[in-house]
Amino acid sequence: MDTNEFKASLSQSTPPDGLGLSLLALWHDAKGDWNRAHELAQQDASQQGARVHAYLHRKEGDVDNAAYWYARSTNTSACRLPLDEEWEEIVTELLAR
Repeated sequence: MDTNEFKASLSQSTPPDGLGLSLLALWHDAKGDWNRAHELAQQDASQQGARVHAYLHRKEGDVDNAAYWYARSTNTSACRLPLDEEWEEIVTELLAR
């Protein structure tokens, strides 16, 4: 699956099979379900999960909590991209793994 296919899946009512927790979180976030996205991000203890968790708190407006999660991820400082660009960057990186 590539980023365009992932985005196309957002027109469906359920996520594609085989997505990891971080991609599932980003799928639910894009569908407008921040709470479900956050629940999934909390379950992913990886550095990728921490980055998704940081992105979600940044989107929420909780800058301090986002900074904590960015520090636990592969990014040591907060992302400055517009939220939609950060979302796409994370999706692209996760799909490339």
